[in-house]
Amino acid sequence: MPAEPPVKRAIAFFDGQNLFYAAKYAFGYTWPNYNPRLLAQSVCTAKGWQLQETRFYTGFPNPQDDAFWNHFWTAKLAQMGREGIRTYSRHLKYRNQTVMLPGGGSTTVLVGSEKGIDVRLALDIVAVARDGTCDVALIFSQDQDLSEVADEVRAISVQQARWIKLACAFPTSPTYPNTRGIHKTEWVRLDRAAYDACLDTRDYRARGAP
Repeated sequence: MPAEPPVKRAIAFFDGQNLFYAAKYAFGYTWPNYNPRLLAQSVCTAKGWQLQETRFYTGFPNPQDDAFWNHFWTAKLAQMGREGIRTYSRHLKYRNQTVMLPGGGSTTVLVGSEKGIDVRLALDIVAVARDGTCDVALIFSQDQDLSEVADEVRAISVQQARWIKLACAFPTSPTYPNTRGIHKTEWVRLDRAAYDACLDTRDYRARGAP
C-alpha cells in the first residue's frame, strides 16, 4: 500500500443541488444557505487536510422558466466566483412526467433535470486524481452514482503507486433518513452545529420568496 503523504492536499467538489436537498430534509432550510468555501475549509481543518481548491456544480432554470431561482443562482454563483470558487453550471432540461393522484387519477407535470452536471463532476474528480493535483477529493454529495468514480480513483492509485483518498461529506440529523455517504469513500457527517457554522450570510432571495 502506498505511504500516506505528510501533507494531504485536498480539493472539494460540491454537488450543489444534492447538498441543498440534504440540508433541507436534515435541518429544514428552504433555500441553499450554505457557504461552500467555509464548509470545505471546516472539514479539511478538522481532518488535517490542506485545502487547495473548491469547485461547485449545479443546474438551475432559465429565467423564462423560473425567474426567481435563475436570479438566486446567478447571484450566488457570481459571489462564489469572487471568493475564488471554480463553478460549473448548466440550465435545467425539462420533460413531462406523469404523476399518480389519490383516487387513481393522474396528471402531467413539468420536471427539470440536471443534464451533464454529475458527469462533469465525476470527470473532474478522475482528472485531478490522474494528474496528481490532490491527495484527497472531498465530495459534498450522497449521489451513489459517484461510487463508480471511487473505483476509478482506486485503480489510478494502484497504477501510480500513489496514496489517494475519496471522502464524502453530508448533513445528518434524526429527521433525515439518508444516513449513508457515497459507497467506497470515507464518510464525514455534518451535524446542525457544523453546518450552521458555515452559512452564507448573504440572502439572494427576492422579497416574498420561500
